[in-house]
Amino acid sequence: MKHLEGKHVVLTASRKTDEMQTLLHKQGATSDVRPMQGTIKQNKETVTRLMKEGLTGHVDWFIFTTGIGVTMLMECAEEASVNDEFLEKMASANVAARGYKTVAALKKLDISVAIRSDDGTTAGLKKQVKEVNFSGKHVILQQYGISSPVLEEFLAEQGATTTTWLPYIHHAPDDEAADFFIRELLEEKYDAVCFTTGLQVKSLFSRASETGKHGQLGKLFEDKTIATAVGKVTAEALEEEGLSRVVVPTTERMGAMIVELGRYVNGSI
Repeated sequence: MKHLEGKHVVLTASRKTDEMQTLLHKQGATSDVRPMQGTIKQNKETVTRLMKEGLTGHVDWFIFTTGIGVTMLMECAEEASVNDEFLEKMASANVAARGYKTVAALKKLDISVAIRSDDGTTAGLKKQVKEVNFSGKHVILQQYGISSPVLEEFLAEQGATTTTWLPYIHHAPDDEAADFFIRELLEEKYDAVCFTTGLQVKSLFSRASETGKHGQLGKLFEDKTIATAVGKVTAEALEEEGLSRVVVPTTERMGAMIVELGRYVNGSI
């Protein structure tokens, strides 16, 4: 049975879109691709300066949110000849990590992780660190790509002094492309949208906010168009934008996402 027969689905990814479209077509859907990923560039000059400043003082906690972020920070530290100081500071401080890839990157550096969010979500990490007394503590927080204030706001509420390091910066897609896609969505062209990263979600909804259409977009996803996420982290990004109806597979794979969407449309879940 082709569970997506007669449905028109759009992909916001920029990679492996041919494979995903083939899977959609096998389920009976038609499809379009509207990339919302944007580009990611290293922010070495700024990060190197912040690292040199941050490593001169006392650090109580390091919180890392991505494995690639840990790797990039180490590269910046080596280029700035502060890699020994960076390793020493991490070894003498408490370390928290979001997701298994982040833990693996730290393990390669022989850094022990005191608190970890195994599900890879910011909410999961926040839940894990809730019992920590951050009052008066200095925390260095590695963020990723685009502003995500959840952890910064939480740490501020707890009385911590937070220094944020962004080893790479996400540059959103062209405004014209984003505006075109938002118009298509609001014209109800699509039955479902498949998101494969949180950055795609942030790009779309950030532009919608800038153009005064965030509320309309949120209502569309609640009432008509189905938001589909490849996994928990992407689903979390959608939930942070106020969406309560998000289809997400148990197994975080693109094929599983499309199968789950078909099951949802067919009323099997």
